[in-house]
Amino acid sequence: MNTNIQVILASFPIVFAGIMLIGFRISARVVMPLVYACTAIIALLFWQVSFTHIVAASIQGIFITFDILFIIFSAILLLNTLKHSGAISVIRRGFSKISDDRRIQVVIICWLFGSFIEGASGFGTPAAIVAPLLVALGFPAFAAVMLGMMVQSTPVTFGAVGTPVLVGLRGGLDSQLVSTQLASSGLQMSDYLQQITVHIVTLHAITGTIMPLLMVVMMTRFFGERRSWSEGLSVFPFALLSGLTFTIPYALTGYFLGPEFPSILGALIGLAIMITCAKRKFLVPKDTWNFAPVEQWPANWMGKLEVKFDVTSRDMSLSKAWLPYLIVVVLLIITRMPQLPVGSLLKAFHIRWQGILGTEISALSTPLYLPGTILLIVAFMTIFIHRMSGTEFRSALSESSRTLLSAGFVLVFTIPMVRLYINSGMNTSDLPSMPIVMAAWVSASMGELWPLFAPFVGALGAFIAGSNTVSNLMFSLFQFELAQSLSIPTTMILALQAVGAAAGNMIAIHNVVAASATVGLLGQEGATLRLTILPTLYYLLMTGLLGAIAIYGLGVVGPF
Repeated sequence: MNTNIQVILASFPIVFAGIMLIGFRISARVVMPLVYACTAIIALLFWQVSFTHIVAASIQGIFITFDILFIIFSAILLLNTLKHSGAISVIRRGFSKISDDRRIQVVIICWLFGSFIEGASGFGTPAAIVAPLLVALGFPAFAAVMLGMMVQSTPVTFGAVGTPVLVGLRGGLDSQLVSTQLASSGLQMSDYLQQITVHIVTLHAITGTIMPLLMVVMMTRFFGERRSWSEGLSVFPFALLSGLTFTIPYALTGYFLGPEFPSILGALIGLAIMITCAKRKFLVPKDTWNFAPVEQWPANWMGKLEVKFDVTSRDMSLSKAWLPYLIVVVLLIITRMPQLPVGSLLKAFHIRWQGILGTEISALSTPLYLPGTILLIVAFMTIFIHRMSGTEFRSALSESSRTLLSAGFVLVFTIPMVRLYINSGMNTSDLPSMPIVMAAWVSASMGELWPLFAPFVGALGAFIAGSNTVSNLMFSLFQFELAQSLSIPTTMILALQAVGAAAGNMIAIHNVVAASATVGLLGQEGATLRLTILPTLYYLLMTGLLGAIAIYGLGVVGPF
């Protein structure tokens, strides 16, 4: 089969999904089953993937779908539990005391608190926690999803205590070629990953510093009463400082401690500094920005998640209201720290299907290790912490259960489609998998301009898979071999891959679906993607430009 035809066929399901979701604004509920069918037909007829392999890849996708739905359900249950206990009302008043300016709230809640959750947990958890929390605080559901997706950028490469590097890059580079090169240079894999980490934190620190400002200006421009960029830009000093208070400790942590803690420590330090600044009105604009009255909001801004504040009042302190979320963060860190045995013990209980239907494809779920388990446990703990009645918790449970139906229908097609893409290399026609075909065609067309485009390949993997880790697993070896053929530093190209994969999370379809589900906004996925593509393009173009300058302008070198 001609190479150009391979590329057209491989890219067709993605292009089709983009046109339907973004161009024609058709709901993912309609589009994704068609995209799945399209992908399966192309894999079966043109890639000559056996029907058994297609079914096996789809079953693998169902396993992953369960994990994602479990996280969504648990995040919503915790929020609804806090709503019925009265804690959300207290938290809302608490943020008003820090600042009732929505621009300041975005910086503190979404950028810094969201980055902390990403560093501790990863796997889309920030949007699942932050988006419904923003809705509970009075943000439009549409804006909450957009902002929840945007935070999945700078902190993502070191999410889940460094998983995209320690699992994604390490696993993707697990080959005889790389091992031989490392041995000839006298390097261990850990040394090599540390060199890549230094490049990653540098690229992210430069590019990501203005992300909180982008969040604010996107909010004021698309959700403000005056649709104004300038209302967002007026918070520039505060937003810039919040960017720096995160990215400077983030970079230093990457340089000196490695890939486990940049996002966690950067966010913690940033939170401490910026909450203090906000309380003391340091760099805070004199005017206070808010959304228009709710009755003036367009219908497509509104989700089905309703958070009413007329629940039974309790004598509850702010610290007690926040305690469940703080417990979530502590448990996430304890279970994700590789120095502690807790994570390994939780992973020991697993549900595995090795060699599904006799194929090389396997499925694995570690339900106790999922963030959803922690969120679920804390939701039950909240009953006692906040002294809730059984009726109140049953109401929270009922509301949360209803959210799963629509999200489950979409994701049960989306994730298997992703697994078909990734597993399409298992065929009888000796063709590489569809993502590799697309990436190889782009690289052959770009040549020495590759540093400009390397991040886009990482983003492609994340767009398809919804995961920085999976993108790195798919494309790291490809990027390594290509860098060697072009005689440019492999460490920098792999850093560009990892950073691009982080940025691609902002437009990952099933991440958008998952975030939308947490606020009851299913059906608006295309509209969300039309907004989040803007910061994604900024991130990829800036990163690619920095990579090209580093390689061809500054002469950055690597071990090989």
